Amino acid sequence: MSKFDEIRYFHDQEVNEKLQSIARDPMMKALMTFTFPGVDEQVWLEQFKDVHSISDFQHQFVAYAVRQILAKSSEGLTTSGFDKLDKNTSYLYISNHRDIVLDTSLLNLVLLEGGYVMTASAIGDNLVKRKFLNVLAKLNRNFLVQRGLSLRDQLTSSQVMSEYIKEQLLQENRSVWIAQREGRAKDGNDATQQGVLKMLAMAAGDQFLIDYFKTLKIVPISISYEYDPTDSLKMPQLLAQHREEEYVKGKNEDFTTILSGILGQKKRIHIHAGDVIDTELDDIAATIENKNKLLQAIVQLIDDSIIQNYKLWPTKYIAYDLINNTDTYSSHYTEQEKQLFIRRQEMRIDPSDPVSKEYFMAMYANPLVNKLKAEEK
Repeated sequence: MSKFDEIRYFHDQEVNEKLQSIARDPMMKALMTFTFPGVDEQVWLEQFKDVHSISDFQHQFVAYAVRQILAKSSEGLTTSGFDKLDKNTSYLYISNHRDIVLDTSLLNLVLLEGGYVMTASAIGDNLVKRKFLNVLAKLNRNFLVQRGLSLRDQLTSSQVMSEYIKEQLLQENRSVWIAQREGRAKDGNDATQQGVLKMLAMAAGDQFLIDYFKTLKIVPISISYEYDPTDSLKMPQLLAQHREEEYVKGKNEDFTTILSGILGQKKRIHIHAGDVIDTELDDIAATIENKNKLLQAIVQLIDDSIIQNYKLWPTKYIAYDLINNTDTYSSHYTEQEKQLFIRRQEMRIDPSDPVSKEYFMAMYANPLVNKLKAEEK
């Protein structure tokens, strides 16, 4: 028994057996029919017999599924910044978080097609309660973040996860993807939770914190969708927060959100890989000694990179102008794009509710607002 068994993804020698255990699940049939339309079920069932590693599964099936998602629900994926990364080096990708499945799936497609080290990716265990989703996640190199624990168990779990991430990066030469915060940014504000860095720091041992973070090779990732396919699904929680009410998820809410993210229209998507955070850490170490303030300064570095490198699609400028009743950014969009966005908002929320309208617009406008704030500093 390894101390990582409760959270780790599958070892290659386990892959074929685990894949066969879900091969005839109706959800697998739906996934394969989507990925390989018109291909008889027996064809891919036969091909599953030759899958003996996560790499096999990702190359032969997952990459095709993600390309189909892009083809059917987007107008294409563009990237920037990856050319500065070394193809044989593992990195800790700390990313803004918009979509449960796609954020990491799209990044890994970029890494696969570019010949870079692909990631082990963190996913909340609350999202993979169903056996099919749990097995599929681990077949795709996801490791589990344990949710809903007592404070004491949470501390133990964080320690284990911190050590697991360290092992992946420094011993296995495996890149790691982790969101900058627990859960998705539903209001469009991308902010790193200091707790994420505290968790990562738990495995530093006696090593000076700054030196340890340098060995992790942190790369901030900015992912931007022109349309958020789950925008309307995020509204109930935002409105509950507005009313200062406790929000309780519906029984199948996470699953519905996953499907909507995969199948919903996204228009254009962009992923930017920021520079490795390295020499900036030395600058911080030279001026700050307090551990808490060190972590705050590193949080700021990550946030600045994610916000500054976030691709501002026309929808962000349109929402800003609509909120402020101005045409300040009208050169960044066409009248047709504006009318399409307004129509989308009217179809997805109750347009007669001013609070819903305000939150919907802010969700799109906030990345621009935050970039403007960052530029003022």
